Amino acid sequence: MTIRPTAYEFFAGGGLAGLGLSAGAAGIDTVFANDMDPAKARAFVANHPQIPFRQGDVWSLTLEDLPGRPDLAWASSPCQDVSLAGARGGLEAGRSGAFWGFWRLMQGLEGQGRAPRVVVLENVIGLLTSGQGRDFAAVCAAMVQAGYRVGALEMDAAFWLPQSRPRLFVVAIKGEGPEASGPTAPFHSSRLVAAQARLPQAVRDAWAWWSLPGPPKRNLDLAAVLEPDEAAEWLDDPQAILALAAPAHRVRIDQALASGRRQVGAAYRRVRVEDGVKVQRLEVRFDGLAGCLRTPAGGSSRQYVVVCDHGRARVRRLTGREAARLMGLPDDYRLPASESAALKLMGDAVAVPVVRALTEGLLSPVLSPRRAAA
Repeated sequence: MTIRPTAYEFFAGGGLAGLGLSAGAAGIDTVFANDMDPAKARAFVANHPQIPFRQGDVWSLTLEDLPGRPDLAWASSPCQDVSLAGARGGLEAGRSGAFWGFWRLMQGLEGQGRAPRVVVLENVIGLLTSGQGRDFAAVCAAMVQAGYRVGALEMDAAFWLPQSRPRLFVVAIKGEGPEASGPTAPFHSSRLVAAQARLPQAVRDAWAWWSLPGPPKRNLDLAAVLEPDEAAEWLDDPQAILALAAPAHRVRIDQALASGRRQVGAAYRRVRVEDGVKVQRLEVRFDGLAGCLRTPAGGSSRQYVVVCDHGRARVRRLTGREAARLMGLPDDYRLPASESAALKLMGDAVAVPVVRALTEGLLSPVLSPRRAAA
């Protein structure tokens, strides 16, 4: 009998990473999960009742909480303090410092002979430059010191889903894994190459340019995941929002209106500085992609849907269910009842097809299924 590899899922949110890990015949099954957010914990338990889950700060976990010996440990640690949109406090700041709470558990497992063969850290691209590169170097150095070969991939959900969502995946492996002789497109970007070049020599000596098959051509666009127009709640005064459009974005809207065709766009309100003054601007795109989902903390973080059809523009807010589809979730995934909680859950999550591609192309080949003793 084949035994599938197992995983711990830290900072699990609603369990989207686990869905990507476990998909397919050669998947990896989550056997323990953790998150400290009560709403996310409820979503995880509602959708994955069979998986042991512990709610609480990762710093409060002990080795006794962790069952067995996992093949893989996944950590989608908080990104607010390393995001380009945040204050860039770095890993020394409280929330992103949670990585070190996770890492002390990995060190403890090593001491007990239970360390996973593979560790994956998922975070925002800003980790590459956070703290002038010191944070990325610290993460990689910790993994190398623990006996892992380390590499990273920059993967954008837009290869699989109609959402622009680049994320960094730092992958540490004990032993060999599929790798290229050097950086290769599209998953080794110029900024990743530059960050790798800044690493200490000892870390670069243990670096691997992990190889992953190129993504297929995406066959889904934004319009395909939206609710029918007649089922949506449109804003009574769309011009109040459209009037905020920056000049270049106003041109896009006017061109969409002038085309006479139905065009579906996504938009965010952003605070920009113009002539030394902060102003709120609407920035819209009609390229078939949504902007990167964000948590709805403040009015500017709620994404809009803009539909231009026969010279008329309508505007509404993106729904939680639509956000879930943009993360690769089926409609039977149980979202929080609160729209704000659903959007927060999705805005903090990792896209399921991205994790599945990483699993099928790299993680599963390293952790080929074991066979149980007869």
